Amino acid sequence: MATLQQVLQHQQEHGILMAPTEPPQETGNAVEIQATPQSMPFALRNNTASSTVYAYVTGLDFSNNNSRVVLVQSDGKSLYYPTSPAADLQPLLANCAIPLGAPGTTTTVTVPRMSGGRVWFVQDATLTFLLNRGLGSSAALVEPSIMNPADPNYQLNWSFCEFTLNDVELFANISYVDFVNHPIALVLESNSRGPQRVEGMPADGLATVAQKLTEQNGRDGAGWDRLLIRQIGSGKLLRAVSPNTGMNLFSGLFATYYDGYVNQVWQKYSGTDLTVNTQFTWGVVKGRVANGLLAFGSVGSFGQPSTRDIFSSDSGAFAPPAGDNQEQLRNIAARLAAAFNRSTLLINANQPDGEQISTYYTNTVTNHYSRILHEVNIDKRGYAFPYDDVVPSGGGDQAGTVNDGNPKVLTIVLGGGNTSTAAE
Repeated sequence: MATLQQVLQHQQEHGILMAPTEPPQETGNAVEIQATPQSMPFALRNNTASSTVYAYVTGLDFSNNNSRVVLVQSDGKSLYYPTSPAADLQPLLANCAIPLGAPGTTTTVTVPRMSGGRVWFVQDATLTFLLNRGLGSSAALVEPSIMNPADPNYQLNWSFCEFTLNDVELFANISYVDFVNHPIALVLESNSRGPQRVEGMPADGLATVAQKLTEQNGRDGAGWDRLLIRQIGSGKLLRAVSPNTGMNLFSGLFATYYDGYVNQVWQKYSGTDLTVNTQFTWGVVKGRVANGLLAFGSVGSFGQPSTRDIFSSDSGAFAPPAGDNQEQLRNIAARLAAAFNRSTLLINANQPDGEQISTYYTNTVTNHYSRILHEVNIDKRGYAFPYDDVVPSGGGDQAGTVNDGNPKVLTIVLGGGNTSTAAE
């Protein structure tokens, strides 16, 4: 059986979206108040210099228990529910490339309730999505990959943002967890409050990221410049990938990068407590290193994480645990992973409540990709590693998210620019 959480994790790791086989849990509420619409407008603004830009909208059909993959067709309103093919890697049977207008224009798309939703953009080309056999009647959607150089989309100029529209809210974010390409900004207008904005990068954001990664590599020689992916032949910069993606693409990259820092953390907390606020029903827990493990009493313990564990936030020491306390341990692991990526554990023993944004990434050993992405983004917000949404209690958003239970329209701006005029 596969839950919604598991299939979305599979999507993140393998680029294949499939319907879950386990039905959603009942809320127990006899009467459910549904503030969100069955569908809503997404306004897609082309702020690139190209008149050849296409969008794709993909996800799981929330209104049918996420039981099937759904795409919006090229007219921006009709829906396509691909059925399971007889063999894997089959083409779509509908045109789902939504053409955007000339630079400066906005195209409105009608989007139904979806889980695991993505809005994809590609410039000067179209994307290739394929269908695999699903576990039921619905196909599994093979998405464009930055991990496979043989993928037909690998040499193209594309990007995406993420959203979920369910019966509770619309939630959306700009994601740099895997890579960064086009500047993407968000404006969420509500029927009940003022607009929310995520400004994204300026128009030259990718070039600035590339420059800063190259400069960082000049300082420490760790391989940050290898995160820059260029088009074969032209040498054009296509994207900057995250260090986790880079480790999967290039054998040996960053292999021992965090080792010295982790050893210092383990030494520090062998003599003092590490306090973690779970920010949930478990409250505050304390851990200390003993016998090589960072132990949180009867809850469980963590071994020393490798660099891969830190950048992925989901392997080795931070892999999903087994046992009765797995949800609490995953909660603690998220806060530890955030602190390691931001390199604050040597200066703050109270995670995450003692954190200050000004001290993030100040250690010489840190996730410089995330540091640079936050520096380059106009409002310093963006989802640059898997737990970039971990913040102190009452702290401001760092991950570049918007959400609303009574949404009116979501404007997505591609290419950089001022969001104050994006929704006009």
